[in-house]
Amino acid sequence: MLAKIYSGCITGVDVYSVDVEIDISGGLPSFSVIGLPDTSIRESRDRIRAAIKNSGFSFPAKKITVNLSPAGIKKEGAGFDLPIAIGILAASGEVDLEQLGETLFCGELSLNGKLKPFRGAFPLAVSLKDRYKIFILPEDNTREAAAVKGMDIYGAGSLRAVIDHLKGIAPIPPAKTTERHTLKHRLKREMDFMDVRGQEYVKRALEVAASGRHNVLLIGPPGSGKSMLAKRFPTILPELTHAEALETSKVYSIAGELKNNGLIYKRPFRDPHHTISYAAMAGGGSWALPGEISLAHNGVLFLDEFPEFRRDVIETLRQPLESGEITIARVERSMKYPSRFLFIAAMNPCPCGYFTDRKKECRCSPYQIQRYLSKVSGPLLDRIDIHIEVPRLDYDDLCGRRRGEPSSVIRERVKNIVDIQRGRFKQRLQHMAYNAYMDIADTEKYCILTKDAEEILKTAILELGISARAYGKILMISRTVADMDSAEKIDSHHISEAIRYRCLDRNLWL
Repeated sequence: MLAKIYSGCITGVDVYSVDVEIDISGGLPSFSVIGLPDTSIRESRDRIRAAIKNSGFSFPAKKITVNLSPAGIKKEGAGFDLPIAIGILAASGEVDLEQLGETLFCGELSLNGKLKPFRGAFPLAVSLKDRYKIFILPEDNTREAAAVKGMDIYGAGSLRAVIDHLKGIAPIPPAKTTERHTLKHRLKREMDFMDVRGQEYVKRALEVAASGRHNVLLIGPPGSGKSMLAKRFPTILPELTHAEALETSKVYSIAGELKNNGLIYKRPFRDPHHTISYAAMAGGGSWALPGEISLAHNGVLFLDEFPEFRRDVIETLRQPLESGEITIARVERSMKYPSRFLFIAAMNPCPCGYFTDRKKECRCSPYQIQRYLSKVSGPLLDRIDIHIEVPRLDYDDLCGRRRGEPSSVIRERVKNIVDIQRGRFKQRLQHMAYNAYMDIADTEKYCILTKDAEEILKTAILELGISARAYGKILMISRTVADMDSAEKIDSHHISEAIRYRCLDRNLWL
């Protein structure tokens, strides 16, 4: 007898509907799975046989053929255990096939018939909700899938519970609307910009970066507050929009990093250690899962001790900083993951860290300093809009009682500037509606300079010898600064402030 069950698979961030076809016929007992299954699916034969028997059902001693269609897409993961088991029982007459037409099944089975969670329940529900009305999956995946409206979610604890539900013996209650986590829920923030003493100039630069989505490089001696500033940077960014929250949750679900199976409600902040491998940063492994670059999507990627990262790890940033996505190439196929993040890096000015320090003497030679700085390539530095010096705090700032502005106040200003840009680039996709993503035509249209500003920019180009990319970055930063002043044209003090945020172009050290 032939049975057909519906499931789904994920390749990168793409979701495909999969028809699980089971044929039970006469002949010598066998169990084969075809349709480009990976090792975990081929191994499922023993899991499914044991799960069916230990759930109180009889496993047919016949020839069983399972086809995963379409056959041209490689299937990965253990999420096909449940649909294959249901299909075998349906083909054996245990389940009524008429009840399964609009039902999606996914889940991994243990040997005793219990259902175990799998990766990617959320993107499956989001992408297939228009095709299927019911989604039956493990209890541990219910919370993330139930956040998707338009689909009835049923979380089961075992194979027996699924069969009893389908037969009407013990119906499983659907996930209630009150159990769905709304995106209006916000987590309390533990850090705040008001904790940072002094460094008003640097905080201003970070506000500019947050307003226009400009990448930042912080350079300063140890203990100057670079890491402290970077870790509080997400607190001044606008809250995730509905679309951004769904996108971010999909990436985390595929990576299996949805904490407590709840969705992502605030912007990610990823700060990997400098010993991280290439695969962990870019993504990879046998299943090519997302790496730190993709997990920072719609959030912040912070690399402390920037030159200490391996050269190949640093260079992986080039593509995502330019295009907002990263490609992971494998022998059989290549996959793309979204990687639109705001990049912040922190580094010392020299190997000992005290070249620019006013109190401690640097022990490094000019060659050592040049060699240390050259670990970060010029093309990568050109993709970083703002590089700014973070000086050592003096006594008054360090011991004073005066606290800075709270993050909530700064975040409100940033939100207003973001709204200005979205109005300016209203024809674009929302994630591209920022000054940092302007092209040449945009800069010619929106970066109109006054005569004084033109003279200052001309002098800077002639004396500093900045690259064409750096020239464009200065125009983009100055446009953001002008927006913060609600100015239509870019004036001299706007262009001057933008140039001050490019300390490596000004050759202040060497």
